[in-house]
Amino acid sequence: MESSRDTSSPRPGAGSPPETRWLGRMSYQDALAAQERAVAALAQGSGPEVVFLLEHDPVYTIGRTRDHSSLGTPAFLPHPVVETNRGGQATYHGPGQLVGYPILDLSTRGRDLHLYLRSIEEGLILLCRQFGIGAGRAEGLTGVWVGERKIASIGVGVRKWITMHGFAINVGPDLSGFSAITPCGIAGVRMTSLSLESGGEISLESARDAAAEIFAGIFSRRVVESPS
Repeated sequence: MESSRDTSSPRPGAGSPPETRWLGRMSYQDALAAQERAVAALAQGSGPEVVFLLEHDPVYTIGRTRDHSSLGTPAFLPHPVVETNRGGQATYHGPGQLVGYPILDLSTRGRDLHLYLRSIEEGLILLCRQFGIGAGRAEGLTGVWVGERKIASIGVGVRKWITMHGFAINVGPDLSGFSAITPCGIAGVRMTSLSLESGGEISLESARDAAAEIFAGIFSRRVVESPS
């Protein structure tokens, strides 16, 4: 995870509910560029806090780490690989997966990265519950799980207390993109999705709408609190 200490005073207007923007399906590079623009605008006081929701074209990403073993042999992967400035090992993004990128000012939200990660987990757990799925945390691991199956991954970056990157929750039943890597560097992990766990097809649109409402509520808190 990329982070830095910033002793500057809170930015004017921070703490109000963030905007939610649906970007549709787009490449990882285009989404990263959108995040960079939003981070710069928020840092300069010329843009709002925002939560981007979207779906990616097929891609593998990995954080800034010397250990790329979770990618296996990149030359044999079926989709492109992008090294990016988030924390964590390799993961897969693609159609049927809902991705969320909150651009938030943590200088008004407690300046606590651990609490921020737990708040994202809280939102994803509530999202699963909305579709009748009992999800939770796994001790010592970041993300959201259904039993021993992982349904959502989290990897964030922080620049002068402004967040970028975020979460990905599997919605559709096709998880074949994960089979070529070791997801999040966890050997033997089984990935799952909202559709597989519910026993019926859940649309990306319904997951998107539920996520927008849930995270608007969570991130409207000036200081994110630990879930009970």
